[in-house]
Amino acid sequence: MSPIISVSNVAKTYASGFQALKDVNLDIRSGEILALLGPNGAGKTTLISIICGIVKASTGSVTVAGHDIIKDFRATRSLIGLVPQELTVDHFESVFNAVTFSRRLFGYRDNPAYIEKILRDLTLWEKRNSEIRALSGGMKRRLLIAKALSHEPRILFLDEPTAGVDIELRKDMWQIVANLRASGVTIILTTHYIEEAEAIADRVGIIDKGELVLVEEKSQLMQKLGKKRLILSLRDKLDQVPARLATYDLKLAEDGHSLTYTYHNGHSITALFDDLVASGIVFDDVSTRESRLEDIFVQLVRDRK
Repeated sequence: MSPIISVSNVAKTYASGFQALKDVNLDIRSGEILALLGPNGAGKTTLISIICGIVKASTGSVTVAGHDIIKDFRATRSLIGLVPQELTVDHFESVFNAVTFSRRLFGYRDNPAYIEKILRDLTLWEKRNSEIRALSGGMKRRLLIAKALSHEPRILFLDEPTAGVDIELRKDMWQIVANLRASGVTIILTTHYIEEAEAIADRVGIIDKGELVLVEEKSQLMQKLGKKRLILSLRDKLDQVPARLATYDLKLAEDGHSLTYTYHNGHSITALFDDLVASGIVFDDVSTRESRLEDIFVQLVRDRK
């Protein structure tokens, strides 16, 4: 199946000389949730702005559902909904009218039943006649999604959709995204909240210093780069790790009462236990900790410095 979005050799250098993107190649599959992670200034927003036709690439090309974003701007833009970071809304307009107007901007006829469905799905229906200025910050973010969905796009870009909202609202937004994906919408989100990507993404892309470092299935990324930590609570204080255990690269706690062994999934720890016993080290308790996506992200970015 052809990708719904194809980014080929895209680079962006601004007039100041700052190179925001460097030769980015990316294919996005129809119906998936792709999370783009990266530090501030990494190029995430620039990339989605280029795909959406808001910013022009210096070099390279982008197609959306087979349409070139420059030559077939109207066709590609009608397929895309964008939820920006900024809360840019008309404060004195009602919720229902604001979403209806967004639909009209794309040349679509009014469809009150569809607008009602969107507002109900986003728990905004009870606020349909309220002025936008009366909404909470979380409701305003939901409204931005409703406006982006008003013209029934096949693709939805979410640029930091939960920035500045509490954890409960973030979880609500994750459910909204999952429901949209279930309806066939392709979703690309940028986020600083790595638990967001871990909770809902199918694939993860990491951008750093304008380069797309990797794009992997989330499950494969966790399996390939994820590690486990085995923490051994020692019965007696240990001043240093015995030489015969050097190959395990054990980390001794500052207080000398625990050892940490880091290993990849699938590695056997039987030999470690045998060598601990042979070294006269007695432990009272064992616990494990698996790497999370955040650990992998931090390590990848650190390794590039």
